[in-house]
Amino acid sequence: MDELHYQIDLLTALNHKLKDRETMYQLICETSQNAFIFYDFTKKHIEVLGSWNSFFNFQVEDVKDLNVIVDCTEDKFMIPMKELLFLEKSGKDLDSGECCLADHKTWIEIKVSIKYDEGHNPLNKTIRIQNITHGKIQKDELLYMAYYDGLTGLYNRNKFVKVLSEWIKKAVNNEIISVMFVDIDGFRKINDGMGMIVGDELVQQFGQFLNEFNSDDVIISHFTSDIFCIAIYDPCGSRSVEYIYNAIEDRITKPFLLSDRRELTMTVSYGVAEYPEAATTAVELINYAEIVMFRSKKNGKGSIQYFNAKILDDFLQNVVIEHKLKEAIAIHNFTVCYQPQYSVKTHALRGIEALIRWQDLDGTMVSPSVFIPIAEKNGLIISIGDWIIEESIKTYADWKQRYRYAFVLSINISAIQYRKRDFIPKLLSVLKKYNIECKDIELEITESVLIEDFDDVVQKMLTLRDYGIHVSLDDFGTGFSSLSYLKGLPINTLKIDKSFIDSVTKDEASNIIVNSIITMAQKLGFEIIAEGVETREQYDYLKGIGCNTIQGFLLGKPKTYEEMEALLSRE
Repeated sequence: MDELHYQIDLLTALNHKLKDRETMYQLICETSQNAFIFYDFTKKHIEVLGSWNSFFNFQVEDVKDLNVIVDCTEDKFMIPMKELLFLEKSGKDLDSGECCLADHKTWIEIKVSIKYDEGHNPLNKTIRIQNITHGKIQKDELLYMAYYDGLTGLYNRNKFVKVLSEWIKKAVNNEIISVMFVDIDGFRKINDGMGMIVGDELVQQFGQFLNEFNSDDVIISHFTSDIFCIAIYDPCGSRSVEYIYNAIEDRITKPFLLSDRRELTMTVSYGVAEYPEAATTAVELINYAEIVMFRSKKNGKGSIQYFNAKILDDFLQNVVIEHKLKEAIAIHNFTVCYQPQYSVKTHALRGIEALIRWQDLDGTMVSPSVFIPIAEKNGLIISIGDWIIEESIKTYADWKQRYRYAFVLSINISAIQYRKRDFIPKLLSVLKKYNIECKDIELEITESVLIEDFDDVVQKMLTLRDYGIHVSLDDFGTGFSSLSYLKGLPINTLKIDKSFIDSVTKDEASNIIVNSIITMAQKLGFEIIAEGVETREQYDYLKGIGCNTIQGFLLGKPKTYEEMEALLSRE
Protein backbone atom coordinates (compact mmCIF):
# COMPACT_ATOMS: atom_id res chain seq x y z
CA MET A 1 0.00 0.00 0.00
CA ASP A 2 2.84 2.30 0.90
CA GLU A 3 4.47 1.51 -2.45
CA LEU A 4 1.28 2.47 -4.28
CA HIS A 5 1.06 5.80 -2.42
CA TYR A 6 4.69 6.42 -3.22
CA GLN A 7 4.10 5.81 -6.94
CA ILE A 8 1.03 8.07 -6.91
CA ASP A 9 2.98 10.82 -5.16
CA LEU A 10 5.82 10.42 -7.64
CA LEU A 11 3.48 10.64 -10.64
CA THR A 12 1.75 13.66 -9.09
CA ALA A 13 5.09 15.36 -8.61
CA LEU A 14 6.15 14.60 -12.15
CA ASN A 15 2.79 15.86 -13.44
CA HIS A 16 3.22 19.12 -11.54
CA LYS A 17 6.73 19.42 -12.88
CA LEU A 18 5.52 18.89 -16.45
CA LYS A 19 2.76 21.46 -15.96
CA ASP A 20 5.30 23.93 -14.59
CA ARG A 21 7.53 23.36 -17.57
CA GLU A 22 4.58 23.65 -19.94
CA THR A 23 3.62 26.93 -18.27
CA MET A 24 7.23 28.13 -18.52
CA TYR A 25 7.47 27.21 -22.22
CA GLN A 26 4.10 28.84 -22.83
CA LEU A 27 5.28 32.05 -21.19
CA ILE A 28 8.54 31.96 -23.15
CA CYS A 29 6.66 31.53 -26.40
CA GLU A 30 4.17 34.29 -25.60
CA THR A 31 6.71 36.83 -24.33
CA SER A 32 9.08 36.20 -27.23
CA GLN A 33 6.55 37.84 -29.59
CA ASN A 34 7.23 34.98 -31.97
CA ALA A 35 4.80 32.39 -33.29
CA PHE A 36 5.64 28.68 -33.26
CA ILE A 37 4.17 25.70 -35.08
CA PHE A 38 4.99 22.16 -34.00
CA TYR A 39 3.99 19.22 -36.19
CA ASP A 40 4.30 15.54 -35.28
CA PHE A 41 4.55 13.50 -38.49
CA THR A 42 3.80 10.22 -36.67
CA LYS A 43 0.65 11.40 -34.92
CA LYS A 44 -0.17 13.94 -37.64
CA HIS A 45 -0.76 16.39 -34.84
CA ILE A 46 -0.15 20.12 -35.21
CA GLU A 47 0.06 22.69 -32.45
CA VAL A 48 0.38 26.49 -32.57
CA LEU A 49 2.12 28.44 -29.79
CA GLY A 50 3.15 32.02 -29.07
CA SER A 51 1.88 35.27 -30.66
CA TRP A 52 0.16 33.67 -33.62
CA ASN A 53 -2.75 36.13 -33.68
CA SER A 54 -0.39 39.08 -34.08
CA PHE A 55 0.63 37.66 -37.45
CA PHE A 56 -2.43 35.94 -38.93
CA ASN A 57 -6.22 36.00 -38.54
CA PHE A 58 -6.75 32.27 -39.19
CA GLN A 59 -5.93 29.10 -37.31
CA VAL A 60 -3.77 26.17 -38.38
CA GLU A 61 -5.40 22.86 -37.60
CA ASP A 62 -3.77 20.66 -40.22
CA VAL A 63 -0.40 20.61 -41.94
CA LYS A 64 -2.14 21.55 -45.19
CA ASP A 65 -3.13 24.83 -43.59
CA LEU A 66 0.48 25.93 -43.94
CA ASN A 67 -0.44 26.77 -47.53
CA VAL A 68 -2.56 29.62 -46.16
CA ILE A 69 0.63 31.22 -44.81
CA VAL A 70 2.03 31.03 -48.32
CA ASP A 71 -1.08 32.76 -49.66
CA CYS A 72 -0.54 35.61 -47.17
CA THR A 73 2.81 36.58 -48.65
CA GLU A 74 3.61 38.83 -51.61
CA ASP A 75 3.53 37.01 -54.94
CA LYS A 76 7.30 36.95 -55.45
CA PHE A 77 7.80 35.14 -52.11
CA MET A 78 5.17 32.43 -52.55
CA ILE A 79 7.29 29.74 -54.17
CA PRO A 80 10.34 30.05 -51.86
CA MET A 81 8.02 30.19 -48.80
CA LYS A 82 6.20 27.04 -49.84
CA GLU A 83 9.50 25.22 -50.28
CA LEU A 84 10.59 26.42 -46.85
CA LEU A 85 7.40 25.50 -44.96
CA PHE A 86 7.50 22.01 -46.47
CA LEU A 87 11.25 21.64 -46.01
CA GLU A 88 11.01 17.85 -45.44
CA LYS A 89 10.42 17.40 -49.18
CA SER A 90 13.96 18.59 -49.86
CA GLY A 91 15.51 16.36 -47.20
CA LYS A 92 17.07 19.29 -45.38
CA ASP A 93 16.95 19.53 -41.62
CA LEU A 94 17.31 23.31 -41.16
CA ASP A 95 16.65 26.42 -43.26
CA SER A 96 15.29 29.96 -43.00
CA GLY A 97 14.02 32.78 -45.19
CA GLU A 98 12.49 36.27 -45.21
CA CYS A 99 9.35 37.50 -46.89
CA CYS A 100 6.95 40.41 -46.93
CA LEU A 101 3.29 39.77 -46.19
CA ALA A 102 0.54 40.77 -48.57
CA ASP A 103 -0.06 44.02 -46.65
CA HIS A 104 3.26 45.19 -48.22
CA LYS A 105 4.56 46.51 -44.92
CA THR A 106 5.07 43.55 -42.54
CA TRP A 107 8.26 41.53 -42.88
CA ILE A 108 8.65 38.12 -41.26
CA GLU A 109 11.47 35.63 -40.91
CA ILE A 110 10.55 31.94 -40.99
CA LYS A 111 12.96 29.36 -39.60
CA VAL A 112 12.20 25.63 -40.03
CA SER A 113 13.83 22.70 -38.19
CA ILE A 114 13.16 19.01 -39.06
CA LYS A 115 14.00 15.95 -36.95
CA TYR A 116 14.50 12.65 -38.80
CA ASP A 117 14.71 8.98 -37.66
CA GLU A 118 17.54 6.65 -38.58
CA GLY A 119 15.91 6.00 -41.97
CA HIS A 120 15.75 9.76 -42.59
CA ASN A 121 11.99 9.80 -42.27
CA PRO A 122 10.68 13.06 -40.73
CA LEU A 123 9.57 12.73 -37.13
CA ASN A 124 8.63 16.30 -36.25
CA LYS A 125 8.89 19.82 -37.57
CA THR A 126 9.23 23.11 -35.73
CA ILE A 127 8.47 26.42 -37.47
CA ARG A 128 9.36 29.75 -35.88
CA ILE A 129 7.84 32.96 -37.27
CA GLN A 130 9.44 36.25 -36.23
CA ASN A 131 8.44 39.85 -37.04
CA ILE A 132 11.54 41.56 -38.46
CA THR A 133 9.84 44.69 -39.81
CA HIS A 134 11.65 47.10 -37.49
CA GLY A 135 15.05 45.61 -38.23
CA LYS A 136 14.23 45.54 -41.93
CA ILE A 137 13.32 49.23 -41.89
CA GLN A 138 16.54 50.06 -40.07
CA LYS A 139 18.54 47.96 -42.52
CA ASP A 140 16.82 49.61 -45.48
CA GLU A 141 17.52 53.02 -44.00
CA LEU A 142 21.19 52.14 -43.57
CA LEU A 143 21.32 50.80 -47.12
CA TYR A 144 19.66 53.98 -48.36
CA MET A 145 22.20 56.09 -46.51
CA ALA A 146 24.99 53.93 -47.91
CA TYR A 147 23.84 54.10 -51.52
CA TYR A 148 21.62 57.16 -52.01
CA ASP A 149 22.17 60.89 -51.79
CA GLY A 150 20.07 62.50 -49.06
CA LEU A 151 19.59 65.79 -50.94
CA THR A 152 18.47 64.52 -54.36
CA GLY A 153 17.50 60.87 -53.81
CA LEU A 154 19.85 59.88 -56.64
CA TYR A 155 22.60 57.28 -56.34
CA ASN A 156 25.58 58.49 -54.33
CA ARG A 157 29.17 57.91 -55.38
CA ASN A 158 29.41 54.48 -53.67
CA LYS A 159 26.38 53.02 -55.44
CA PHE A 160 27.34 54.60 -58.75
CA VAL A 161 30.80 53.04 -58.67
CA LYS A 162 29.31 49.66 -57.65
CA VAL A 163 26.82 49.58 -60.53
CA LEU A 164 29.35 50.93 -63.03
CA SER A 165 31.81 48.20 -62.01
CA GLU A 166 29.12 45.54 -62.54
CA TRP A 167 28.38 46.97 -65.98
CA ILE A 168 32.04 46.82 -66.96
CA LYS A 169 32.23 43.16 -65.88
CA LYS A 170 29.25 42.19 -68.02
CA ALA A 171 30.17 44.30 -71.09
CA VAL A 172 30.78 41.99 -74.06
CA ASN A 173 30.82 42.20 -77.84
CA ASN A 174 32.55 45.60 -77.81
CA GLU A 175 29.70 47.24 -75.91
CA ILE A 176 30.41 50.84 -74.90
CA ILE A 177 29.79 52.45 -71.51
CA SER A 178 29.73 56.26 -71.47
CA VAL A 179 30.41 58.24 -68.30
CA MET A 180 29.49 61.91 -68.32
CA PHE A 181 30.51 64.38 -65.62
CA VAL A 182 28.02 67.25 -65.29
CA ASP A 183 29.14 70.31 -63.30
CA ILE A 184 27.05 73.39 -62.48
CA ASP A 185 29.20 76.41 -63.37
CA GLY A 186 29.85 79.06 -60.75
CA PHE A 187 27.97 77.18 -58.04
CA ARG A 188 30.11 78.65 -55.26
CA LYS A 189 28.90 82.12 -56.23
CA ILE A 190 25.29 80.94 -55.93
CA ASN A 191 25.94 79.51 -52.46
CA ASP A 192 27.92 82.54 -51.30
CA GLY A 193 25.68 85.15 -52.88
CA MET A 194 22.22 83.66 -52.36
CA GLY A 195 22.76 81.18 -49.54
CA MET A 196 23.13 77.42 -49.22
CA ILE A 197 19.37 76.85 -49.04
CA VAL A 198 18.96 78.36 -52.51
CA GLY A 199 21.92 76.31 -53.74
CA ASP A 200 20.43 73.11 -52.33
CA GLU A 201 17.06 73.82 -53.93
CA LEU A 202 18.67 74.40 -57.32
CA VAL A 203 20.58 71.11 -56.98
CA GLN A 204 17.37 69.30 -56.01
CA GLN A 205 15.43 70.62 -58.99
CA PHE A 206 18.26 69.86 -61.40
CA GLY A 207 18.62 66.40 -59.87
CA GLN A 208 14.88 65.75 -60.33
CA PHE A 209 15.23 66.68 -63.98
CA LEU A 210 18.22 64.36 -64.48
CA ASN A 211 16.34 61.55 -62.72
CA GLU A 212 13.98 61.43 -65.71
CA PHE A 213 16.77 59.75 -67.69
CA ASN A 214 17.10 56.91 -65.16
CA SER A 215 16.48 53.47 -66.65
CA ASP A 216 17.93 49.98 -66.64
CA ASP A 217 20.77 51.24 -68.85
CA VAL A 218 21.18 54.79 -67.50
CA ILE A 219 22.13 55.64 -63.92
CA ILE A 220 22.39 59.12 -62.41
CA SER A 221 24.47 60.03 -59.37
CA HIS A 222 24.92 63.17 -57.28
CA PHE A 223 28.63 63.18 -56.49
CA THR A 224 29.19 66.47 -54.64
CA SER A 225 27.38 69.77 -54.12
CA ASP A 226 27.52 70.87 -57.77
CA ILE A 227 28.60 67.71 -59.61
CA PHE A 228 26.46 64.92 -61.08
CA CYS A 229 27.67 61.84 -62.90
CA ILE A 230 25.76 59.86 -65.54
CA ALA A 231 26.63 56.40 -66.84
CA ILE A 232 25.06 54.92 -69.99
CA TYR A 233 25.33 51.24 -70.90
CA ASP A 234 25.52 50.53 -74.64
CA PRO A 235 24.41 54.09 -75.57
CA CYS A 236 22.08 54.71 -78.49
CA GLY A 237 19.19 57.00 -79.40
CA SER A 238 17.57 58.54 -76.34
CA ARG A 239 20.11 56.65 -74.23
CA SER A 240 23.18 58.49 -75.46
CA VAL A 241 25.48 61.29 -74.35
CA GLU A 242 24.41 63.51 -77.22
CA TYR A 243 20.70 63.11 -76.47
CA ILE A 244 21.08 63.77 -72.74
CA TYR A 245 23.48 66.67 -73.37
CA ASN A 246 21.03 68.33 -75.76
CA ALA A 247 18.13 67.72 -73.35
CA ILE A 248 20.04 69.33 -70.46
CA GLU A 249 21.09 72.29 -72.59
CA ASP A 250 17.47 72.77 -73.68
CA ARG A 251 16.27 72.63 -70.06
CA ILE A 252 18.75 75.15 -68.67
CA THR A 253 17.79 77.75 -71.28
CA LYS A 254 14.73 78.19 -69.05
CA PRO A 255 15.11 79.40 -65.44
CA PHE A 256 14.48 77.22 -62.40
CA LEU A 257 11.62 78.55 -60.28
CA LEU A 258 12.52 78.45 -56.59
CA SER A 259 10.09 78.10 -53.69
CA ASP A 260 10.41 81.82 -52.88
CA ARG A 261 9.31 82.58 -56.48
CA ARG A 262 12.77 83.70 -57.54
CA GLU A 263 14.03 82.50 -60.91
CA LEU A 264 17.55 81.19 -61.30
CA THR A 265 19.44 80.33 -64.49
CA MET A 266 22.70 78.45 -64.81
CA THR A 267 25.20 76.96 -67.22
CA VAL A 268 26.74 73.51 -67.10
CA SER A 269 30.09 72.05 -68.17
CA TYR A 270 30.45 68.43 -69.29
CA GLY A 271 33.25 65.86 -69.51
CA VAL A 272 32.85 62.46 -71.19
CA ALA A 273 34.99 59.31 -71.03
CA GLU A 274 34.03 55.94 -72.49
CA TYR A 275 34.80 52.28 -71.81
CA PRO A 276 36.88 50.66 -73.22
CA GLU A 277 38.54 53.52 -75.16
CA ALA A 278 39.49 55.72 -72.19
CA ALA A 279 39.74 53.19 -69.35
CA THR A 280 38.77 49.68 -68.25
CA THR A 281 37.83 50.29 -64.61
CA ALA A 282 35.01 52.28 -63.03
CA VAL A 283 37.29 54.54 -61.00
CA GLU A 284 39.49 55.38 -63.99
CA LEU A 285 36.45 56.16 -66.14
CA ILE A 286 35.09 58.54 -63.51
CA ASN A 287 38.49 60.18 -62.99
CA TYR A 288 39.03 60.72 -66.72
CA ALA A 289 35.53 62.14 -67.18
CA GLU A 290 36.30 64.59 -64.38
CA ILE A 291 39.64 65.53 -65.93
CA VAL A 292 38.09 66.37 -69.30
CA MET A 293 35.26 68.23 -67.53
CA PHE A 294 37.85 70.65 -66.13
CA ARG A 295 39.27 71.05 -69.63
CA SER A 296 35.72 71.81 -70.76
CA LYS A 297 35.56 74.68 -68.26
CA LYS A 298 38.74 76.13 -69.73
CA ASN A 299 37.16 76.07 -73.16
CA GLY A 300 34.25 78.15 -71.88
CA LYS A 301 31.28 77.52 -69.62
CA GLY A 302 28.49 75.42 -71.05
CA SER A 303 30.75 73.35 -73.31
CA ILE A 304 31.29 69.60 -73.58
CA GLN A 305 34.66 67.86 -73.84
CA TYR A 306 35.34 64.24 -74.81
CA PHE A 307 38.32 62.29 -73.55
CA ASN A 308 41.46 62.07 -75.65
CA ALA A 309 44.99 60.95 -74.86
CA LYS A 310 46.50 64.45 -75.09
CA ILE A 311 44.21 65.79 -72.35
CA LEU A 312 45.30 62.94 -70.09
CA ASP A 313 48.97 63.52 -70.91
CA ASP A 314 48.61 67.23 -70.13
CA PHE A 315 46.86 66.43 -66.86
CA LEU A 316 49.52 63.92 -65.77
CA GLN A 317 52.23 66.40 -66.71
CA ASN A 318 50.52 69.02 -64.56
CA VAL A 319 50.40 66.56 -61.67
CA VAL A 320 54.15 66.01 -62.01
CA ILE A 321 54.79 69.75 -62.18
CA GLU A 322 52.58 70.36 -59.13
CA HIS A 323 54.53 67.80 -57.13
CA LYS A 324 57.87 69.30 -58.17
CA LEU A 325 56.55 72.79 -57.54
CA LYS A 326 55.81 71.92 -53.90
CA GLU A 327 59.38 70.65 -53.55
CA ALA A 328 60.74 73.82 -55.18
CA ILE A 329 58.76 76.02 -52.76
CA ALA A 330 60.04 74.05 -49.78
CA ILE A 331 63.70 74.63 -50.77
CA HIS A 332 63.19 78.02 -52.49
CA ASN A 333 64.44 76.62 -55.77
CA PHE A 334 63.59 79.78 -57.73
CA THR A 335 65.50 82.74 -59.07
CA VAL A 336 64.41 86.26 -59.99
CA CYS A 337 65.27 87.94 -63.27
CA TYR A 338 64.78 91.65 -63.86
CA GLN A 339 63.66 93.23 -67.13
CA PRO A 340 64.51 96.93 -67.59
CA GLN A 341 61.94 99.57 -68.52
CA TYR A 342 63.20 102.64 -70.37
CA SER A 343 61.93 106.13 -71.00
CA VAL A 344 61.06 106.52 -74.67
CA LYS A 345 62.37 110.07 -74.85
CA THR A 346 65.61 109.83 -72.83
CA HIS A 347 66.42 106.09 -72.80
CA ALA A 348 66.96 106.49 -69.05
CA LEU A 349 66.20 103.49 -66.86
CA ARG A 350 62.69 104.04 -65.53
CA GLY A 351 62.44 100.80 -63.56
CA ILE A 352 62.79 97.01 -63.51
CA GLU A 353 60.16 94.28 -63.47
CA ALA A 354 60.85 91.28 -61.24
CA LEU A 355 60.21 88.00 -63.11
CA ILE A 356 60.34 84.59 -61.45
CA ARG A 357 62.30 81.76 -63.05
CA TRP A 358 62.32 78.08 -62.09
CA GLN A 359 64.96 75.57 -63.07
CA ASP A 360 63.98 72.07 -62.03
CA LEU A 361 66.49 69.95 -60.13
CA ASP A 362 67.07 67.95 -63.32
CA GLY A 363 68.19 71.16 -65.06
CA THR A 364 65.00 71.75 -67.05
CA MET A 365 63.71 75.32 -67.22
CA VAL A 366 59.94 75.40 -66.57
CA SER A 367 58.13 78.32 -68.15
CA PRO A 368 56.09 80.61 -65.85
CA SER A 369 53.24 80.23 -68.34
CA VAL A 370 53.20 76.54 -67.34
CA PHE A 371 53.70 76.57 -63.57
CA ILE A 372 52.01 79.85 -62.59
CA PRO A 373 48.47 78.71 -63.65
CA ILE A 374 49.03 75.45 -61.72
CA ALA A 375 50.17 77.39 -58.66
CA GLU A 376 47.15 79.68 -58.90
CA LYS A 377 44.78 76.72 -59.13
CA ASN A 378 46.07 74.91 -56.03
CA GLY A 379 46.91 77.97 -53.92
CA LEU A 380 50.71 77.58 -54.08
CA ILE A 381 50.86 81.00 -55.70
CA ILE A 382 50.54 82.59 -52.24
CA SER A 383 53.84 81.08 -51.07
CA ILE A 384 55.51 81.85 -54.41
CA GLY A 385 54.22 85.44 -54.39
CA ASP A 386 55.42 86.04 -50.83
CA TRP A 387 58.86 84.72 -51.79
CA ILE A 388 59.08 86.99 -54.87
CA ILE A 389 58.15 90.07 -52.82
CA GLU A 390 60.73 89.28 -50.15
CA GLU A 391 63.51 88.32 -52.56
CA SER A 392 63.05 91.15 -55.06
CA ILE A 393 62.69 93.90 -52.41
CA LYS A 394 65.75 92.61 -50.54
CA THR A 395 67.80 92.70 -53.75
CA TYR A 396 66.37 96.08 -54.75
CA ALA A 397 67.29 97.54 -51.34
CA ASP A 398 70.88 96.36 -51.80
CA TRP A 399 71.10 97.93 -55.28
CA LYS A 400 69.55 101.21 -54.15
CA GLN A 401 72.09 101.52 -51.36
CA ARG A 402 75.11 100.63 -53.46
CA TYR A 403 74.31 102.37 -56.75
CA ARG A 404 72.29 105.35 -55.51
CA TYR A 405 70.19 105.22 -58.65
CA ALA A 406 66.51 106.26 -58.71
CA PHE A 407 64.36 103.63 -60.39
CA VAL A 408 61.14 101.73 -59.71
CA LEU A 409 60.74 98.05 -58.76
CA SER A 410 57.68 96.45 -60.41
CA ILE A 411 56.33 93.23 -58.87
CA ASN A 412 53.61 91.05 -60.38
CA ILE A 413 50.79 90.21 -57.96
CA SER A 414 48.35 87.38 -58.65
CA ALA A 415 44.62 87.89 -58.22
CA ILE A 416 44.54 85.28 -55.43
CA GLN A 417 47.42 86.94 -53.60
CA TYR A 418 45.90 90.41 -53.97
CA ARG A 419 42.56 89.30 -52.50
CA LYS A 420 44.14 87.98 -49.28
CA ARG A 421 43.18 90.10 -46.28
CA ASP A 422 46.73 90.31 -45.00
CA PHE A 423 48.28 91.25 -48.37
CA ILE A 424 48.88 94.95 -47.66
CA PRO A 425 50.14 94.50 -44.06
CA LYS A 426 52.59 91.81 -45.18
CA LEU A 427 53.85 94.00 -48.04
CA LEU A 428 54.35 97.00 -45.74
CA SER A 429 56.18 94.78 -43.28
CA VAL A 430 58.70 93.70 -45.94
CA LEU A 431 59.22 97.31 -47.09
CA LYS A 432 59.88 98.38 -43.50
CA LYS A 433 62.23 95.42 -42.97
CA TYR A 434 64.47 96.52 -45.86
CA ASN A 435 63.95 100.27 -45.38
CA ILE A 436 62.36 100.82 -48.82
CA GLU A 437 60.05 103.76 -49.48
CA CYS A 438 56.57 102.93 -50.73
CA LYS A 439 56.93 105.28 -53.71
CA ASP A 440 59.72 103.07 -55.10
CA ILE A 441 57.39 100.07 -55.50
CA GLU A 442 54.90 99.42 -58.30
CA LEU A 443 52.51 96.48 -58.11
CA GLU A 444 51.40 94.96 -61.40
CA ILE A 445 47.95 93.38 -61.32
CA THR A 446 46.10 91.83 -64.23
CA GLU A 447 42.56 92.58 -65.29
CA SER A 448 41.41 89.24 -63.81
CA VAL A 449 41.63 90.88 -60.38
CA LEU A 450 38.68 93.09 -61.34
CA ILE A 451 36.28 90.24 -62.07
CA GLU A 452 35.42 89.38 -58.44
CA ASP A 453 34.47 91.90 -55.74
CA PHE A 454 35.32 95.06 -57.66
CA ASP A 455 34.60 97.33 -54.68
CA ASP A 456 37.12 95.48 -52.49
CA VAL A 457 39.71 95.66 -55.30
CA VAL A 458 39.30 99.45 -55.57
CA GLN A 459 39.40 99.92 -51.80
CA LYS A 460 42.75 98.12 -51.64
CA MET A 461 44.07 100.25 -54.51
CA LEU A 462 43.06 103.39 -52.62
CA THR A 463 44.81 102.10 -49.50
CA LEU A 464 47.96 101.36 -51.51
CA ARG A 465 47.81 104.83 -53.07
CA ASP A 466 47.48 106.42 -49.64
CA TYR A 467 50.73 104.73 -48.63
CA GLY A 468 52.38 105.94 -51.84
CA ILE A 469 52.64 102.55 -53.56
CA HIS A 470 51.98 102.68 -57.31
CA VAL A 471 49.59 100.29 -59.04
CA SER A 472 49.94 99.22 -62.68
CA LEU A 473 47.22 97.48 -64.70
CA ASP A 474 49.07 94.76 -66.59
CA ASP A 475 48.25 93.14 -69.97
CA PHE A 476 45.62 95.77 -70.73
CA GLY A 477 43.37 94.84 -73.63
CA THR A 478 43.37 91.06 -73.18
CA GLY A 479 41.07 90.44 -70.25
CA PHE A 480 38.30 92.32 -68.50
CA SER A 481 38.98 95.52 -70.46
CA SER A 482 36.03 97.69 -69.59
CA LEU A 483 36.56 101.42 -70.17
CA SER A 484 33.75 102.19 -67.72
CA TYR A 485 35.76 100.44 -64.99
CA LEU A 486 39.00 102.14 -65.99
CA LYS A 487 37.75 105.61 -65.13
CA GLY A 488 37.03 104.48 -61.58
CA LEU A 489 40.33 102.70 -60.93
CA PRO A 490 42.92 104.55 -58.81
CA ILE A 491 45.85 103.23 -60.87
CA ASN A 492 49.07 104.98 -61.90
CA THR A 493 50.20 102.99 -64.90
CA LEU A 494 48.67 101.18 -67.87
CA LYS A 495 50.67 98.44 -69.59
CA ILE A 496 49.67 97.69 -73.20
CA ASP A 497 49.83 93.97 -73.88
CA LYS A 498 52.51 92.55 -76.19
CA SER A 499 49.89 91.02 -78.50
CA PHE A 500 48.95 94.53 -79.70
CA ILE A 501 52.56 95.74 -79.96
CA ASP A 502 53.52 92.74 -82.14
CA SER A 503 51.23 93.90 -84.93
CA VAL A 504 50.96 97.64 -84.26
CA THR A 505 52.94 98.58 -87.40
CA LYS A 506 51.32 95.94 -89.61
CA ASP A 507 47.69 95.66 -88.63
CA GLU A 508 45.32 98.61 -88.86
CA ALA A 509 43.06 97.31 -86.10
CA SER A 510 45.98 96.98 -83.63
CA ASN A 511 47.17 100.42 -84.71
CA ILE A 512 43.79 101.96 -83.91
CA ILE A 513 43.53 100.13 -80.55
CA VAL A 514 47.02 101.18 -79.38
CA ASN A 515 46.41 104.78 -80.48
CA SER A 516 43.10 104.82 -78.60
CA ILE A 517 44.58 103.33 -75.43
CA ILE A 518 47.45 105.83 -75.34
CA THR A 519 45.16 108.82 -76.04
CA MET A 520 42.71 107.69 -73.37
CA ALA A 521 45.47 106.95 -70.81
CA GLN A 522 47.06 110.36 -71.36
CA LYS A 523 43.74 112.11 -70.75
CA LEU A 524 43.13 110.05 -67.61
CA GLY A 525 46.61 110.90 -66.35
CA PHE A 526 48.08 107.39 -66.49
CA GLU A 527 51.66 106.55 -67.33
CA ILE A 528 51.87 104.20 -70.33
CA ILE A 529 54.22 101.24 -70.71
CA ALA A 530 54.31 99.23 -73.94
CA GLU A 531 55.33 95.59 -73.36
CA GLY A 532 57.16 93.37 -75.84
CA VAL A 533 58.84 96.05 -77.97
CA GLU A 534 61.27 94.11 -80.16
CA THR A 535 61.91 96.20 -83.29
CA ARG A 536 63.10 99.74 -84.03
CA GLU A 537 60.01 100.23 -86.16
CA GLN A 538 57.75 99.52 -83.16
CA TYR A 539 59.83 101.83 -80.97
CA ASP A 540 59.70 104.73 -83.43
CA TYR A 541 55.94 104.34 -83.87
CA LEU A 542 55.27 104.29 -80.11
CA LYS A 543 57.50 107.29 -79.59
CA GLY A 544 55.62 109.15 -82.29
CA ILE A 545 52.22 108.66 -80.63
CA GLY A 546 53.36 109.68 -77.15
CA CYS A 547 54.08 106.39 -75.32
CA ASN A 548 56.04 107.09 -72.10
CA THR A 549 57.93 103.89 -71.45
CA ILE A 550 58.88 100.73 -73.31
CA GLN A 551 59.82 97.29 -72.13
CA GLY A 552 61.06 94.52 -74.41
CA PHE A 553 63.91 92.73 -76.09
CA LEU A 554 64.86 95.77 -78.20
CA LEU A 555 66.38 97.62 -75.24
CA GLY A 556 66.65 94.88 -72.65
CA LYS A 557 65.91 91.20 -72.16
CA PRO A 558 65.21 89.84 -68.67
CA LYS A 559 68.54 89.86 -66.83
CA THR A 560 70.02 87.67 -64.13
CA TYR A 561 71.23 89.17 -60.87
CA GLU A 562 74.78 89.40 -62.23
CA GLU A 563 73.69 90.95 -65.54
CA MET A 564 71.55 93.51 -63.70
CA GLU A 565 74.52 94.38 -61.48
CA ALA A 566 76.59 95.08 -64.58
CA LEU A 567 73.83 97.26 -66.05
CA LEU A 568 73.42 99.34 -62.89
CA SER A 569 77.16 99.84 -62.58
CA ARG A 570 77.10 101.51 -66.04
CA GLU A 571 74.10 103.76 -65.41
